Amino acid sequence: MYLTYHIIPTLRLRRLCLLLGLLFVSTVAALAQNDRTFIRQGNRQYRARKWTAAEVQYRKAIARNANNPQAVYNLGCALMMQQKDSLAMQQFAKSADLQTTNKIRRAKSFHNMGVIMQNHQEFAKAIECYKMALRNNPQDNETRYNLALCKHQLKNQKNQQNQNKNKSGNDKNNKDKNKQNKKNKDQNKNKDQNKDQDKQNNNQNKDKNNRSQKPEQDKMSRDNAEQLLNAAVQQEKATKQKMQKAMSQPRRRQYDKNW
Repeated sequence: MYLTYHIIPTLRLRRLCLLLGLLFVSTVAALAQNDRTFIRQGNRQYRARKWTAAEVQYRKAIARNANNPQAVYNLGCALMMQQKDSLAMQQFAKSADLQTTNKIRRAKSFHNMGVIMQNHQEFAKAIECYKMALRNNPQDNETRYNLALCKHQLKNQKNQQNQNKNKSGNDKNNKDKNKQNKKNKDQNKNKDQNKDQDKQNNNQNKDKNNRSQKPEQDKMSRDNAEQLLNAAVQQEKATKQKMQKAMSQPRRRQYDKNW
């Protein structure tokens, strides 16, 4: 029994290799075209202010090519317009890392990161982002303006914090002062109450003394009255005795002179 082999002619083999090569190139081209296609579709949605739809297209582009810095940057912009600032910061940071050769695009990533930080009043972080943007693109006047504005806002923020700190300290001092005044007032009130109590006690003692002295005074008055009464009785007796004695003796008649 003989084994048979199907031998492909050399020309046919070459044609097959050529077809496989073309298929591989076409597949790579299709993949590359697809991520750019999604980016273009996302840009159309973005210009129409359809931020969510643009985000979807940019994510599709990144799914095709995760290292496409343009897709990553555009996704950050779409997220930023939806106020998804935390997610947008991640995309801008990734885009800045991917943009190793194009400094202009790298500067835009840092610029947008600075805008997000500035909107959240994190002025110190925003200043650092703007500085990084200017290092990559010193000619960006918009970034330079934002940097100057951010420095001014940071200065005002520090002044406001110092004022609030001083106000807090003054409020605490005033609170302590009011507390001490209240304490002093309560102490004075207690002193007044003690004085009133002492005065009341003194008045009570005085009334008690007066009440204790009054019976003695009444007793002395009764004793005096009895003495006076006895004296009157004795005097009356003496007068009566004198009258009786006088009546027992003859009277002398007195005559008027007759001239």
